Amino acid sequence: MQHPLSLYNTLTRQKSSFEPLHSPFVGLYVCGPTVYGDAHLGHARPYITFDVLRRYMQYLGYKVRYVRNITDVGHLQNDADFGEDKIQKLAKAAHLEPMEVVEKYTNSFHADMASLNVLPPDIEPRASGHIIEQIEMIQEILANGLAYESNGSVYFDVPAYNKEHNYGKLSGRVIEDLLSNTRDNLEGQEEKRSPLDFALWKKASPSHIMRWNSPWSEGFPGWHLECSAMSRKYLGTQFDIHGGGLDLMFPHHECEIAQSQASDNHTDAARFWMHNNLITINGKKMGKSLGNFITLGELFTGKHEVLQQAYSPMTIRFFILQAHYRSTLDFSNEGLQAARKGFLKVMNGLRILEQLQYPETTGDIDAKAEEEIKKQVAELFTSLNDDLNTAKVIAALFNLLKKINSMFTGGFKLETISKEVFEQMRTAYQTMVKDILGLKEEQTANAMDMLQLVLSFYKEAKEAKDYAKVDLIRAQLKGQGIVIKDMKTGIDWAYEE
Repeated sequence: MQHPLSLYNTLTRQKSSFEPLHSPFVGLYVCGPTVYGDAHLGHARPYITFDVLRRYMQYLGYKVRYVRNITDVGHLQNDADFGEDKIQKLAKAAHLEPMEVVEKYTNSFHADMASLNVLPPDIEPRASGHIIEQIEMIQEILANGLAYESNGSVYFDVPAYNKEHNYGKLSGRVIEDLLSNTRDNLEGQEEKRSPLDFALWKKASPSHIMRWNSPWSEGFPGWHLECSAMSRKYLGTQFDIHGGGLDLMFPHHECEIAQSQASDNHTDAARFWMHNNLITINGKKMGKSLGNFITLGELFTGKHEVLQQAYSPMTIRFFILQAHYRSTLDFSNEGLQAARKGFLKVMNGLRILEQLQYPETTGDIDAKAEEEIKKQVAELFTSLNDDLNTAKVIAALFNLLKKINSMFTGGFKLETISKEVFEQMRTAYQTMVKDILGLKEEQTANAMDMLQLVLSFYKEAKEAKDYAKVDLIRAQLKGQGIVIKDMKTGIDWAYEE
């Protein structure tokens, strides 16, 4: 399949033409959430970004297998190798089983993603369901001499690995600089040969709830290992694209590459490593660790001190798509309000296109006007092909929208372009907005308020003895499963039983 899709690869520091390993199949892995709290605005960005990538690849004809995991064990406080498991800590405080916490926040995450119109992954593996695969991978790394056991825990030997491989090639970190910035004998690091070594398996302390049997101890897997084992199981020893937030590039993704190279894979796991930039608030990364986050639920309801109003899921989606995924995006009420207006403009364009009818009689074709429309349509796709530049796509949509609005108001005569060009424009606009960018209409009207308004019209018609209108309103509401009740005390309604 030939097409000009070009993607930025963090591993090579450059954009290059995307060609899948086994066309038409594409393997895509994206790091999923650690489910110990509600998803926030920062979480929405990677999942919307890679949802658009997946949608576009499917539009291009690829058969995508999209794997996005759930981290439900092994992710310790401060992303470290010591301290308490994030999920276990919350479970203890709330007197819950850890898996109760996992279910609650996994369900919440799924509901938020559905609201944002993020399509579910093809496979959603959980770390706790893949302990066997993780133990197997540790055994391979041990057998290859690039890990060691210490007091029932197993650590990856970074200096030994770095002798033949480049630990830091993804993130640009230099091992000597990392060592000089790290003090020996840090808390909980005494078991390690080097402070750079990271846990593949941790022996559970007596108070640790989540534990499994292994050849080394009763314990739990290291956070980095989970993604390596799960991506390999479902996508193979090498696959096409690994995605995630920029904050995961080091150490998480760097360690994934090291584990994959040190195991029997002997690959970088993915050929393309893609990272979306962060959402900031007052210039600082939005995150749970900094306590400056706004959950998606708070955004949808407006219930947060920094929010001036509630913002709908599609407003959030549009806000994220307005920036190129590799640029930072700063939260502001003004930015979200502008995104809402932009989203509604685009949706009004859809409504207009559905109403526009190509005339039966045509006049002289304006070749220049046709050429301009074709160019604007092409820009939609050339922008996406240029490293998924949704910001430019939206700019191109607005340019096209000027033409569409002019066609609707009569300023631009439809008969001056061929029906073929008109249909090409309509299809491209609709496909880009709905199928690729994943924007959908939101019901803004409150059904109960609308019903009360209709009942007031019914009352007016009855008082005016306009029985034709009375019957019409009754029939229309009956078609919606609602019956009007005329009572001595007034007019009411009920569901038709």
